[in-house]
Amino acid sequence: MNAQVTLVFVLTFIIHLISTLSYALRIAGIRTRRIAISLALFNVLVLISRTSNTFQGPLLAKHVEKNIHAPSLIALERDFRWLIVAATLATLTGIVLIPTFQRIFTKAIDAFGRYRSVPRLLFQAFSVNALREMRVAARFPAREHFQLFRLDQAPTRILIYNVIATALLTAGVFASLYAGCLQPELRVTANNLSPVVNALSTILLFVFIDPYLSLLTDDVISGKVTDSYFRKCVALFAFSRLIGTVLAQLILVPAAKIIAIIAEIL
Repeated sequence: MNAQVTLVFVLTFIIHLISTLSYALRIAGIRTRRIAISLALFNVLVLISRTSNTFQGPLLAKHVEKNIHAPSLIALERDFRWLIVAATLATLTGIVLIPTFQRIFTKAIDAFGRYRSVPRLLFQAFSVNALREMRVAARFPAREHFQLFRLDQAPTRILIYNVIATALLTAGVFASLYAGCLQPELRVTANNLSPVVNALSTILLFVFIDPYLSLLTDDVISGKVTDSYFRKCVALFAFSRLIGTVLAQLILVPAAKIIAIIAEIL
């Protein structure tokens, strides 16, 4: 990988790591019973992720422009697959770090309640005391979180939706850029057709997955389900996300070909 692809690899890693660690923030919100504050901190994570995403697209597009007329597209396809590997590694890292960041976010939620200022909270996060507390908070995932539900206890349908949505979101932008390689004369059109792949994932996320997690959060607060059940559900969602990033490897080329065909039809 050249310098540009390496930088995009890092940005992709950051984007997917933050997405996975958002599950830890949900658990912290449940533990503190301060859901509104946890949502405010979640928006800070989203801001960091979207900033990384802003730079990811142009850097990768420039790399494609430089190599789009190469005799073989094998090298470009390999670069895209490495970027999907970055998503998988980031998700796996996030799963391992969820117990640690659950404790860190719990402290952050309490601190935000005192400071009532995001800039001040971020400033305090890099203090010596905060860094020492991060080291103390380090934990590996507990063994019971790896124990699977019985089939009738797990939200199987929603988990499958999460796998599909993650796979499509992971492959969507990469597939549209790769479609531009397959149809160089229509690459601008192809690059703007990522919603062809991402549309279904957006529907799954906003119609099924996010509402389910929101209802599950309310059920925990009201006492209808236990905190332990919620944590196990979060672990399953994180693992289904990991499976989705792996599935994105299979989706990449077929999705790119579909986008290339649609670009030609338009």
